[in-house]
Amino acid sequence: MAGAVRGHAVRLALVALLVPDYDEALRFFVDGLGWTCTADEEQGRKRWVTVRPEGGSDLLFARAEGDQRAAIGNQFGGRVGLFLQTDDFARDAMRIEAAGGTFEEVPRREAYGTVAVWRDPWGNRWDLIQPA
Repeated sequence: MAGAVRGHAVRLALVALLVPDYDEALRFFVDGLGWTCTADEEQGRKRWVTVRPEGGSDLLFARAEGDQRAAIGNQFGGRVGLFLQTDDFARDAMRIEAAGGTFEEVPRREAYGTVAVWRDPWGNRWDLIQPA
């Protein structure tokens, strides 16, 4: 492949999620869902805050400012933009609901597994998927 450098790998390291408040997001993801806070560093008027589900990639909280606030909960244009894979759908669905997430539908079986769309407290749409 043109431009490829042998011995170097590229991976998606972070996905940013617009949130209204860092601590509110930490309460949902860490206290509610049981994710690990992997960084929480002051940077003047901002913080560098990342969380990670067990075995997953990091999610960076981007506190929305000014016009960005209008995109909270809709940064994927109304589509499902984040996908969680689980080995126990019922366990994790209960945990999501207890933390303040809301399912839009009952779980359905697809060729690839059991899936349902849910919204986090800010309105972002996620899939919870247990592979077949």
